[in-house]
Amino acid sequence: MLTIFSLPKPFLGHIGIIQRNAIQSWSHLRPACEIILCGDEPGIEDVAAKFKAKHLPKVACNEYGTPLLNSAFDLVQEVASYGLMCYVNADIILLNDFIEAVQRIRFRRFLMVGQRWDIELRELWKFDDPYWEEQIRRYVAAHGTLHPPAGSDYFVFPRDSAIGRLPAFAVGRPGWDNWFIYNARKLRVPVVDATKVITVIHENHDYSHVPNRRDETSEGPEAESNRKLAGGWDHIFTLLDATHKMTPTALLPALGYKYLRRRWQTLPILIPAAEPIVRFVDMVRGCLRRRR
Repeated sequence: MLTIFSLPKPFLGHIGIIQRNAIQSWSHLRPACEIILCGDEPGIEDVAAKFKAKHLPKVACNEYGTPLLNSAFDLVQEVASYGLMCYVNADIILLNDFIEAVQRIRFRRFLMVGQRWDIELRELWKFDDPYWEEQIRRYVAAHGTLHPPAGSDYFVFPRDSAIGRLPAFAVGRPGWDNWFIYNARKLRVPVVDATKVITVIHENHDYSHVPNRRDETSEGPEAESNRKLAGGWDHIFTLLDATHKMTPTALLPALGYKYLRRRWQTLPILIPAAEPIVRFVDMVRGCLRRRR
């Protein structure tokens, strides 16, 4: 049983359409999930009522009026009905393979993450069609693009876990999702990359809602603040930092060259006492290469 929670933007224009698509998809998951919508942006209360979701309006915000993730996480963990939590961005459509993947994990502590498929969607999906899921899978296969492993849009973890304790990150700005993976690794929690078995769908949108942005993305003072709270670029972890990969047949340790190489690079970050050893080994390796 899973509690899904999110921090939607105002339900206006195109962003309102794609958020309704996302939340309606969550309401179709089986077994049924608890849905909690956080914040007091226009439209959230009405949408929560429509989809029988809980509504937590009193989320703290920063000086730009952007909701803070630590406030939402703390509020949700106080009222959630189930032992497993899933934070997901409000522009993400989930299908029933998501629940199947969660049910396959047997770790007591874990973090499940994965890549998304980016699509353009300008109208409400027809969820009243009994074949809506098969139809959107075909749409993704024809028009979707797999997003690089640098950004994550959902996080599944046990309730009342240290994983869910965050700094005051601004939602929807870079850096916090990468820190979330770093923090799990720092806590020695298995990080499961479920990309191979889940079709997670992101509906593309612009970033006109971001205050003081510098370009067409979400870069700006809030992004800088998030990275500072994360502890800098050393704590920007990605799916290459996963410890396990879920396949259609098994949950396997992530032991390929790129994963092992990344673990060696991040060893001094996760275990500072290992830095002299890593530096010495890298120096020896460098000398041996030069002698060849």
